[in-house]
Amino acid sequence: MLRQRLIQTLRTRGGSTTGPSRWTSPGHEEQPKGYLFNRTPPPPGQSRKWEDWELPCYITSFLTIVILGVGLNAKPDLTIETWAHQKALERLEIEQAGHSAESD
Repeated sequence: MLRQRLIQTLRTRGGSTTGPSRWTSPGHEEQPKGYLFNRTPPPPGQSRKWEDWELPCYITSFLTIVILGVGLNAKPDLTIETWAHQKALERLEIEQAGHSAESD
């Protein structure tokens, strides 16, 4: 009995049976319209209405890009090369100060 139910379930999931399926529905359109997201364009001279989520999404995306752009450009340079360069300049200054003190 359990085996028969499992076999029927597997057939239904695989789509090998005809008729209505437990897992999928046939949909409400026979053929797609051929437009992006299946939405028909508005009539000529009329603009598309924005949905409720679009304005907050666009504002948030723009602000994220601006904040990241400013923040990443303003971050301190913490690379090992910059540190080594600063240390080398400090040593050169100390060396030059030592040489100038000896010559005085």
